[in-house]
Amino acid sequence: MKKRGKIFSIAGSIILCLVALIVFVPLVWLIVSSFKSDADVIRWPPAFLPKEWLTVQYEYVVEAIPILSMLKNTVVFAGSVTVISLLFDSLAAYAFARMEFKGKKVLFTIILLTMMVPFQIIMIPLYIEEYRLGILDTLLGLILPRASGAYGIYMLTSFFSRIPKSLEEAARIDGLNNLQIYRRIVIPLSKPALISLGIYHFMNNWNDLLYPMMLTSSVENRTLSAGLAVLVGSNSIKYGPTLAATVISICPLLLLFLFGQRFFIEGIATSGVKE
Repeated sequence: MKKRGKIFSIAGSIILCLVALIVFVPLVWLIVSSFKSDADVIRWPPAFLPKEWLTVQYEYVVEAIPILSMLKNTVVFAGSVTVISLLFDSLAAYAFARMEFKGKKVLFTIILLTMMVPFQIIMIPLYIEEYRLGILDTLLGLILPRASGAYGIYMLTSFFSRIPKSLEEAARIDGLNNLQIYRRIVIPLSKPALISLGIYHFMNNWNDLLYPMMLTSSVENRTLSAGLAVLVGSNSIKYGPTLAATVISICPLLLLFLFGQRFFIEGIATSGVKE
């Protein structure tokens, strides 16, 4: 039995290494290819390493589009949405998980049903609403509609429901009210779930293309994803600059995930629906 278990362990390790290689190789190819010339990128048969390492693609990106300004807009947009969403989602989740009020189940069901509505259905009404409010083509107009989401409320409600009620009862005996329990007990115990949800919100908004393209028209307010679309024309694609700009855009996400992956995995593993 021990020999059989060892064989399964070795086979599992080999499979994991192969999967990691499949995931890792395209990322390395992307970074390496960003230092190639356009001719080297599209040459056949392809070569993994460039004939000459060039930085001209990065220089072109900096000159062609205001990538630093777009990077700042993306950080402000994704960062603000993440912080605000964590606040509102956690407050709503605490109410659904720990408080009793009339219509709670109906309201929670309605919130979950909104997850089934595609963005394409609400994009035109959202555009008209922002136009009438005078916040179209502004960072505020990008942030407000994403201030809270059904997925975050659902995930945190599931996590909060797993916190022992004895802690809450002891806190009430000590004279704490709902807001104090939320701030002093629930939030400190929910750091893995909050960090994993924060990573999810940040990555989702950082990579979003359709939403910022629809709500912004000026170059000054464009995000990175919307700005990179300029490099992809209808008749031609600037392969080298597109690869270089893509590397610039994914570097913050890679760093964020590398530093927060432990909390991300822990939060996902412990935020299942309570039985």
